[in-house]
Amino acid sequence: MRWFGFGFNAFGQIYVHEKLIKGVCSDAVNEVKVSSPTELASQVDRSDCRLTTDYQIRASWSRRASLHLDGDSCACLAGFVSNESCGRPMKESRGCKDAIITESYMTLAFSDRLESWDLQKQEKTPSWSMEIKPHPESSGPPVNLPLVHGGYIATKPPLYRSLSPHLRAKSLALSAEHVILLTASGAVYTWGLGSHGQLGHGGLSSEEEPRAVEALWGMPMSCIASGGWHSVCISDGGDLYVWGWNKSGQLGLPSQGLRKTLQQQSSQQAGAPCQDASTYPTEEPKEEEKHEEVFISIQAFPALLDITPSCEIRTVSCGCRHTAAVTTTGDLYTWGWGDYGQLGHQTFISSDEPQRVEFFREQQMRVVDVVCGAWNTFAAAVKEEVA
Repeated sequence: MRWFGFGFNAFGQIYVHEKLIKGVCSDAVNEVKVSSPTELASQVDRSDCRLTTDYQIRASWSRRASLHLDGDSCACLAGFVSNESCGRPMKESRGCKDAIITESYMTLAFSDRLESWDLQKQEKTPSWSMEIKPHPESSGPPVNLPLVHGGYIATKPPLYRSLSPHLRAKSLALSAEHVILLTASGAVYTWGLGSHGQLGHGGLSSEEEPRAVEALWGMPMSCIASGGWHSVCISDGGDLYVWGWNKSGQLGLPSQGLRKTLQQQSSQQAGAPCQDASTYPTEEPKEEEKHEEVFISIQAFPALLDITPSCEIRTVSCGCRHTAAVTTTGDLYTWGWGDYGQLGHQTFISSDEPQRVEFFREQQMRVVDVVCGAWNTFAAAVKEEVA
């Protein structure tokens, strides 16, 4: 399995420029925008830790963590980190079973404890830790961060937040200001800030406690993800549901603001004066073709998103204002804000329509996983077997 990255690279989250001195990360000047999927190069001193080629990615705005769980399990950091630790196994992570990373903290899960390390400070002890008591029916509790026994790990202090055991949580997705929870039965609960409809309850009110998304009740879901101000989930049948803010087309629904921006850019490139959005499209349709297009700024209820051609979705991830989904056939689709190349279409153009990333088809590769940072995207792919 090979990982590729594209999008925001100002701190070397995707790659460090080849002309730069090896080991220099935070002080280096990198190519800020990467619009084409670029394979993540190993910058690890293998004498520190026996690493495998099969690993997972965790991402924040300025950092990327490569999580190796086979062999000598450990996490390696890239991006906005000290020169000494860039690309090398984080010594505090040896033996970890899972990890999550934010702009401030790296939280590591071990079989017997949790530890959160402040990435903005060089400390010899974790800023927070909690002992994990072994589950009586297994060798250890299931590790599925940010979920932990009895609660979850938040993005800011207090890092540990309790959850009612009656929710029977299966997975949990965090944004900076709202939370999505998936139960063992496939029900979806949300809480936190609701100012952009990201909670899916039909309004813009916030919720202090978990509340079931009634519009999805009775339709079991298998996967959830949260963006900056939008939310998505996948049903057991592979259907994709979206809700929240759509200013950059991150829901895959028609965005008036995005269409207006794209038209202005097109007019400027053509040398024509900028036209108001009311003139879009510029060519007057025939009488029988006239219709008013419905634009969506906020979608406060979950909406079924159709991807053409019809396909089933396997997994999904959200950036700040973009979304990426992998189909059961191994195709990667992206949409939303694309100013840093985070859509992977070898352009810096945003889109409110899901588009397939052709790079992997051209390389005869099948995408198996996707992880979005705030302004970038990381995709895992394997070589397509030829009959």
